[in-house]
Amino acid sequence: MQTEMTNVAPEVDVKRKNGHERLPVHCQPSGLMCDLLAFPGLAELATTRPTFGWIVNAGLPGPSQEAYELLVMDASGSRVAWVSGPVSSAQSVGVSYEGRALKPGGSYRWRVRTWAARDGLPSLWSEEQCFRISPSAQTPVAEAVSHYPLQIEAVSPVLVRRIEGQGCFIDFGRQAFGWLELELECVAEASLLVRVGEACRGGAVDRNPPGNVRYKEVNLSVTPGRRIVRVETSPEAQNTGPKAIKLDDALGVVLPFRYVQIEGGAHAVTLVAATQKRVQYVFDDKAADFSSSSRELDRVWELCKYTVQATSYCGYYVDGDRERIPYEADAYINQCAHYALDREYSLARRTHEYLLKRPTWPTEWKQHSILIAWTDYEATGDDRLLRRHYETLKREKLLLIHAREDGLLETGHLSRGVPGGDDAGDIVDWPPVERDDYDFVEVNTVVNALHYRTLLIMARIAGVLGLDEDQAMYAAKAGRVHAAFNAHLFDEIAGAYMDGEGSAHSSLHANIFPLACGLVPAERSGRVVDFIKSRGITCSVYAVYYMLEGLFEAREADYAITLMAGRGLRSWQHMLERGATLTWEAWDESLKPNLDWNHAWATAPATMIARYVLGVRPLEVGYGQVLIDPQLGALNRIVGTVPTVRGPIKVKAWKEAGRVHCEAKVPANVRAEFGREVSAARLSIR
Repeated sequence: MQTEMTNVAPEVDVKRKNGHERLPVHCQPSGLMCDLLAFPGLAELATTRPTFGWIVNAGLPGPSQEAYELLVMDASGSRVAWVSGPVSSAQSVGVSYEGRALKPGGSYRWRVRTWAARDGLPSLWSEEQCFRISPSAQTPVAEAVSHYPLQIEAVSPVLVRRIEGQGCFIDFGRQAFGWLELELECVAEASLLVRVGEACRGGAVDRNPPGNVRYKEVNLSVTPGRRIVRVETSPEAQNTGPKAIKLDDALGVVLPFRYVQIEGGAHAVTLVAATQKRVQYVFDDKAADFSSSSRELDRVWELCKYTVQATSYCGYYVDGDRERIPYEADAYINQCAHYALDREYSLARRTHEYLLKRPTWPTEWKQHSILIAWTDYEATGDDRLLRRHYETLKREKLLLIHAREDGLLETGHLSRGVPGGDDAGDIVDWPPVERDDYDFVEVNTVVNALHYRTLLIMARIAGVLGLDEDQAMYAAKAGRVHAAFNAHLFDEIAGAYMDGEGSAHSSLHANIFPLACGLVPAERSGRVVDFIKSRGITCSVYAVYYMLEGLFEAREADYAITLMAGRGLRSWQHMLERGATLTWEAWDESLKPNLDWNHAWATAPATMIARYVLGVRPLEVGYGQVLIDPQLGALNRIVGTVPTVRGPIKVKAWKEAGRVHCEAKVPANVRAEFGREVSAARLSIR
């Protein structure tokens, strides 16, 4: 590959101020994070020893950092808690607090400045950032992760259609979790019937939507005068049970809705304003962007982006509105999409802690806890969760108790609720109709593909923690699994992996998981990919994550992008054509009759676009070094921004005369290299 690369990192002019030379304001650090929160002033930190991070050079041209100095003060600024002094280091994420103990309940502020060279001049100090330590920070809690309280956003309608003598129809444009607020002007007592729901039919709120798609109606009595009224709906027994995440009582009943229909009142009541009060976690909807030569792909990306934002309403990743329960596989897909869309990590970390204490039942879901742990460390470089939970991951999530001598797991005998047995069972995919007739046997191909992946990850985690013997042990086990997997589970005649040892059936799932998990040798890859293509999407919105990941890893971007932007029953376009503004729990109610319309485990395209279409992937944890390897497939152009803990990475790529051209802008303190499909590249340090 011939690469035309230009490093654009211009010299920074030095200005004089009061007789002293100083770097200009555009070189001061920005994007401060305290304990991985971009807005710590909205929260209470769960630790008395937080970490600090920042973006070097405020997103404008300038040299990289070679030293820093931190200053932490009390809220008044009159008392210094810690001055780091100049530290010769390029570290700009995960800097640990090393001062005297901060007080639970205490309020503080901090700032940082940097040097471009050890013998150079300091930048201006950053703007100050305030934070407060939780009064219970020294008390053991179930979720020892600093996190935000839920936020309430006011959303105005995009359409209000008044129906003479019959009330009005209101469309807020997108579903959101929250409640309806009405401002009414009443000249006489009246009764109103208010209908709210997620679905619309014939220009009215759908009163009989499919599955668990929400619809409520409320009788509202109003008296003369002008007032703001909250429309109170009844709670659902199904999503407020013992295992469901409970919202604060002060929020009242929260439900997903987009449409409103108001009937009655005749000439006695005037609607002044209607507001959708949206409940969500902190989310910067400008942190990421994407556009391409495919309008269909762009719409899918926007659908996934808003889904991650809107479904954060519980303060944990939950399985939509039907149960409001966290599940490990759901959480992993949600986490990957969230990290591709915003520079915030606490929601995933908090959910991970929750699930380690309250694990769910499927075999593969337990394995996903290891994937969640590594994904967080890879994105943030923060090893605290790894250190805190290493033994739990090792003891409960690797499932080594079920490994036979050659390393493969035997899990087919597991079933949920067997007396004296494991509260687990192989699931492969959900709902069952989406399993492509998978043959469940004792040695399950999907389970063992994930087992191989988790062994590799545990070897990396052990290495991070300095546990050399464990690292070598896990690497050796992974090697044995790789050998046994390919010796016992591949059908040479069919050119595909079987569903398990002794099975005569090869499903889509038995092939997409090995491909995504790195188990397919190069000489078999073409045949496996051909088999996958022959099956099409015969899996759920969950397993399609691994289908897409495997295809991109095999450099099959053309087909993968076609699946993401394509049409048909099993497609995101099908959801959009049905009016979706959030991804669904399943492709269609014909495949899962009790589906809901607000489930983030269908947001795989957000991850795939960031990591493979734009091609931004970390080569070093915390994005200190990145690969920029755009896969355009049949697309002619792409442009987008991927947020990282070190700052945004901007990528623009296009085809010209049969070559892929790429321009990328990365933050200072980030080293980048281009992938093999890039023929001509330009790199700017921003």
